[in-house]
Amino acid sequence: MTANQLPVVLITGATSGFGLATAQKFAAHGYPLIITGRREERLQTLCEELSKLTQVFYYSLDVRNSDAVSEFVQAIPNDFKQIGILVNNAGLALGAEPADQASLKDWHTMIDTNVTGLVNITHSLLPILREQKTASIINLASIAANWPYPGSHVYGASKAFVAQFSRNLRSDFAGTGIRVTSLEPGLAESEFSLVRFNGDQEKYAQIYDGTNAIQPEDIANIIFWIAEQPAHININSLEVMPTSQAWNPLKVVKQ
Repeated sequence: MTANQLPVVLITGATSGFGLATAQKFAAHGYPLIITGRREERLQTLCEELSKLTQVFYYSLDVRNSDAVSEFVQAIPNDFKQIGILVNNAGLALGAEPADQASLKDWHTMIDTNVTGLVNITHSLLPILREQKTASIINLASIAANWPYPGSHVYGASKAFVAQFSRNLRSDFAGTGIRVTSLEPGLAESEFSLVRFNGDQEKYAQIYDGTNAIQPEDIANIIFWIAEQPAHININSLEVMPTSQAWNPLKVVKQ
């Protein structure tokens, strides 16, 4: 397959973590890219870096704003209209306190980003994806979608939405050539976690010290592998943890 036959890859939240590593991975293999995020300076720098490897279009975007998403889709140049891979990576976690101590504003921000933002971008791009002979939607969920843990409350619930939304899309588009995957990482070391702890470097370091956690490049490799599967293969969901992470016995509280 020559470079001009490769589908365009659209990645949300491309300025750091999984999104950044994924953009670099696809660019290294010559895929044309559309990269979005809220931090325009970072997007511009990344665009300059990746443009040495492939064609890149960047757009500063807050996926929570449905009007802005619609404007973005209209602004995509004709050369980038053949979007065949959508990586819904934009998302965040805020706080790890028990629910009664959590900020309602943080809850709303997580829902607006992880749920509403993903819905906005997916709905706006479905007409383009349906035009392709084959297309892939890869949604970044989390093991928090499958396993409860203290302090996960709204974050875990929002990622459960992502996982179920992925399955429902898969049902809607069975037989159409559109593939849908819910990718569910466990303990991963990236700026994502630093945001969750409000920039607290000490708390961040304590979480990851000695864990050999998943790195953004690991997730980028998995996303690339999913996208590169033959057209008749759909990876429905994929849960991945570092080997240092597993499940504990169920919690029992004695009275």
